[in-house]
Amino acid sequence: MRVLFVCLGNICRSPTAEGVMRSLLARDGESGIEVDSAGTGGWHVGEAPDARATEAARRRGIRLEGQARQVSQRDFAEFDLILAMDGSNQHALRQLAPDEHCHMKVKLLREFDPASAEAQNLDVPDPYYGGPAGFDDVLDLVQAACEGLLEHIRSLQTA
Repeated sequence: MRVLFVCLGNICRSPTAEGVMRSLLARDGESGIEVDSAGTGGWHVGEAPDARATEAARRRGIRLEGQARQVSQRDFAEFDLILAMDGSNQHALRQLAPDEHCHMKVKLLREFDPASAEAQNLDVPDPYYGGPAGFDDVLDLVQAACEGLLEHIRSLQTA
């Protein structure tokens, strides 16, 4: 199973989701699940994750690594799930999807958080222009969704 997390610039939310998921996989000794992240825009290509996101994650024992990259057509062939951080990113990804099969791979990350099932808004808010608390809020949302995602993947593997 290969999962791609996608936000706008690939420096805050998607690397946070990638780092959280890697941490969960390491914690549980999971193998057979690969994760990566990308952005719908190319403004930050080659940059490390945002320092504020990195620090918020570090305080929770989570490492954010890698360099920002822009999502590509190839990603639709290489990944089983492409998880957008918000509706705008989901729309952009679905516009980029080469066919209906690939279109169906695109979901919102918070769709996997059982506690968000009744929520009207499943967006993970972009903390980039806000204060440090926004990065902690993103971590809370992403943690809950990644826990649910991991359970979902396990249920697919045992089915």
